[in-house]
Amino acid sequence: METHAEIRVSKFKRVCVFCGSSPGKKRTYQDAAIELGNELVSRNIDLVYGGGSIGLMGLVSQAVHDGGRHVIGYHSLFSSHPIFGKVFSFSIFSQGFWVEGDDQESEPLVFVLVSFSIDSICHVIVSCRVIPKTLMPRELTGETVGEVKAVADMHQRKAEMAKHSDAFIALPGGYGTLEELLEVITWAQLGIHDKPVGLVNVDGYFNSLLSFIDKAVEEGFISPNARHIIVSAPTSKELVKKLEDYVPCHESVASKLSWQMEQQLTYPEEYDISR
Repeated sequence: METHAEIRVSKFKRVCVFCGSSPGKKRTYQDAAIELGNELVSRNIDLVYGGGSIGLMGLVSQAVHDGGRHVIGYHSLFSSHPIFGKVFSFSIFSQGFWVEGDDQESEPLVFVLVSFSIDSICHVIVSCRVIPKTLMPRELTGETVGEVKAVADMHQRKAEMAKHSDAFIALPGGYGTLEELLEVITWAQLGIHDKPVGLVNVDGYFNSLLSFIDKAVEEGFISPNARHIIVSAPTSKELVKKLEDYVPCHESVASKLSWQMEQQLTYPEEYDISR
């Protein structure tokens, strides 16, 4: 029988959770999100996640926050979009400042240099505006929970979430959840990190994904050792225990890269709008 002290001890300081911004149709999905949040709290683990406050993201972040642990959310302000069938891409360089208004409440003053291209034609826009926290897109992410950090795009968002986490856990979700999950699995295979990756397989939600991966192993597209990058369990408690015991056994397919090199090659500096 585990003692209280044993339950509270963890090798992880922060765990990154990927999950849906929708609650799902089954109550069991919502219960699993709350249970995962409570499990992290019971082990003194902080949460890193995508910054949303609705759906399963909202449930797990609120549970961790209510339990007294630190919550860090990464919110993407900009991205690339197709406009009239053309690729419209941003390159963002920004710097944030804090100024005092008449009501003595701080607001972030943000200077933004935006360069973008449409069909390879380069344009530059320079803008200066005050972005109050009240204008965060709540229709997409809900009320913020804990500390929220703004980043330039979705790619930087994933990199920051990964860099500041000791392990990754996926709850049920859609395309975004799968994309985040598969990227950190790929990074593990490449040798960019050796952090454990786990699935809370609620009611067999990830069975089809695991079957696909097993098929890829069978057909020679994924090595048997790389299959063991993914850990799964039906409950959060069982999964966290498995992740604690995880030992990497796969061989990297590329030379090991550092997070510092990854950032230098790709990402501008973030600014913090959470204060």
